[in-house]
Amino acid sequence: MKFSNKSGLFIVEQLITAIQANKEYLSDIDGAVGDGDHGINMNKGFALAREELDNQTMNLSDGLMTISKVLVNKIGGSMGPLYGSLFRGLSVASRISEQIDKEVMFAMLEKASNNVKQLTTAQVGDKTLIDVLDPAIAAYEQALQQNKSFIECLDAMTHASEKGWQSTKDLIAKVGRGSRLGERTVGHLDAGATSCHIILNTIAESAMTLLQKQGEQYATIY
Repeated sequence: MKFSNKSGLFIVEQLITAIQANKEYLSDIDGAVGDGDHGINMNKGFALAREELDNQTMNLSDGLMTISKVLVNKIGGSMGPLYGSLFRGLSVASRISEQIDKEVMFAMLEKASNNVKQLTTAQVGDKTLIDVLDPAIAAYEQALQQNKSFIECLDAMTHASEKGWQSTKDLIAKVGRGSRLGERTVGHLDAGATSCHIILNTIAESAMTLLQKQGEQYATIY
């Protein structure tokens, strides 16, 4: 099972739509323990990326790199560089592949994770996006090693992403602005973990759409 890098631009478009649709939700969550601007900043970055996509012909790798550059160059705070690095990793690991199969997708996720970890010391349990990213990619890798299908690997990732995201509600923030509030962060979801969950779920769901609805043959020639 696979889809073409060209047809994968659909994933980028869905990512932009998902972030824009959740901008208020992300800011509301951030407002509980932070500055309340996470959704605003993410929406700004993805809206700017949308404008660039509209003016060029791109594939999946190009679109991901466009998001990366916008987030790094035009969005402040810690999340711009972090997510910029994540999307750069996704792009770099896919750019030489005309077809995206389950092995290429894992390489994309792994590179994205490695990039993020060059910029943060956060670990699972610190109430950050790492609480989503690490278990999600680990679940995908485990499914891959068990020779499960592309769709099954993506499904495993989404379930682990959901579990990691929900786990942040019971954690004490140890990294970032929320760490200043200590135990007062318990009972609130982490904003970064929430946006990471949205991103990974959107990647998985839109990839499944290419594989399921369009079918392997159509997805390859799209």
